[in-house]
Amino acid sequence: MMKQKIEQLAVQLEASLAAVENKEQLAAFWQEFLGKKVHYSLLMTELRNVPAEERPQAGKIINEAKKWAEAQYQAKSEQIAQIELAAQNAREAVDITMPATRRPAGSLHPITIVKDQMVDVFAGMGFEIYEGPEIEDDYHNFTALNVPKNHPARDMQDTFYVAEDIILRTHTSPGQVRVMENQQPPIKVLVPGRVFRSDSDATHSPMFHQMEGLVVDKGITLCDLQGMLDKFVQTIFSTDVKTRLRPSYFPFTEPSVEVDVSCFECGGKGCSLCKGTGWIEVLGAGMVHRKVLENGGIDPDVYSGFAFGIGVERITMLKYGINNMGYLFENDVRFLKQFKD
Repeated sequence: MMKQKIEQLAVQLEASLAAVENKEQLAAFWQEFLGKKVHYSLLMTELRNVPAEERPQAGKIINEAKKWAEAQYQAKSEQIAQIELAAQNAREAVDITMPATRRPAGSLHPITIVKDQMVDVFAGMGFEIYEGPEIEDDYHNFTALNVPKNHPARDMQDTFYVAEDIILRTHTSPGQVRVMENQQPPIKVLVPGRVFRSDSDATHSPMFHQMEGLVVDKGITLCDLQGMLDKFVQTIFSTDVKTRLRPSYFPFTEPSVEVDVSCFECGGKGCSLCKGTGWIEVLGAGMVHRKVLENGGIDPDVYSGFAFGIGVERITMLKYGINNMGYLFENDVRFLKQFKD
């Protein structure tokens, strides 16, 4: 009787298994034949109806039948896995004879290109790189640079305040004070970074990039400054350009100068770029003020130094003939791809 049930169950299993075509149907098959309290599991409960002397043999037959059923299930499972893998490979097949989809290569942003070039020039002249904090205290941004509270020079820079005495730095000049506080001369340092001012038009942005330079040693003069700047502008613009220094005012330098370069577009003859003057203003500089040296812990009677501040956007716009600073921040691919190497 038990043997007949097992044979009938085997026929049903084979018929049901033959209809299985995917993993979902295979899972349903397991629940129907090999799950708890179904077909093969129920056979074990029927052993109590078998005479005691026949139970060992009947139990052995049931176990063998269940192992056979599990083997059939495993074989079908492997078959379905192979079929599904073959179908997946077919779906994901790549025709290697088809031309590939080409993705255009990116390039550095023009500001990054020019900044790297500027850093290379000054590094070649022995400058070390220092990056100060963008969130600065009032002392390092103003007071230590000879711009005390209520000084009219503060009106020259529209400042973003984070707290009463905490600001977003308006220039990279605080970096020179921090270097002097922690290092005795000789000092030759370049401080590149982002700065922030409440100003926005065709030639100004609330966030822009500056590069501050500082040299402090014995016997430093304006001649050293001009010689260094000649090397800089000739590398960035053209070997034919020259510099000239015009008197100006900055509270942290004395004397202070505006630095012009001879127009690299017209050779100094006068054109629209230089507005007919033959010269283009590029940066501000000067000899470090005595009070700034003292605030940095350096004796101004022993040492002297010069400092300069360069707007990276300014140099970028001049170098590439860009007439609106906004183009540098709009991330228009049509504009940016012009600077691809």
